[in-house]
Amino acid sequence: QVQLVESGGGLVQPGGSLRLSCVASGFTFDTYDMSWYRQAPEKERELVTSITIGGSTNYRDSVKGRFTISRDNAKNTVYLQMNNLKPEDTALYYCHAGTWRYFYWGQGTQVTVSS
Repeated sequence: QVQLVESGGGLVQPGGSLRLSCVASGFTFDTYDMSWYRQAPEKERELVTSITIGGSTNYRDSVKGRFTISRDNAKNTVYLQMNNLKPEDTALYYCHAGTWRYFYWGQGTQVTVSS
């Protein structure tokens, strides 16, 4: 069955870094665009960044220059490198895989930025 398993979340101080990973299985990874979303308490889920099957990326303005998405098709894994983290980055981070027809979600990994 399809699985997206995120890891790498945790508690970090402002200015710190984390690297999230999402390992995919059960579908043809290199035919799916991959994204990271996040949802803070009492807020809507929002798109953070995406990477297409061709490697093109986009980022929401608030994370540009701090976050980097990448993918390793050989390992069926997408990464999110997060640097210079801020308290407003605190959220549950979700991995998303999508095509024009199908999409899948992971269960999420918690990122908390606090001193």
